[in-house]
Amino acid sequence: METFSFKPSRMVCAQNISFDLEDGKLYNVKFRGGCNGNLQAISKLVEGQPAEKVAELLHGNDCNGRGTSCADQFSDAIMEALKQKEGSSKSA
Repeated sequence: METFSFKPSRMVCAQNISFDLEDGKLYNVKFRGGCNGNLQAISKLVEGQPAEKVAELLHGNDCNGRGTSCADQFSDAIMEALKQKEGSSKSA
């Protein structure tokens, strides 16, 4: 299991997003900052789900006309983590 940490843009309330990836699935998703109840719910809903599917589902989610949201930033973080994993497996 590999742990990833992502600092979202300043346009969202979450200050950090961390999660584990194993066999292409998400585990232990944690948001620091943001709308605590909603982000805890997202974390529970995505536990054990395919990372790519979650990223596609949350991509483009907008919060109050900001053009992004904590969920959208989580989608970006997942895609970045998947690219990192792909790059490290190609160089191995």
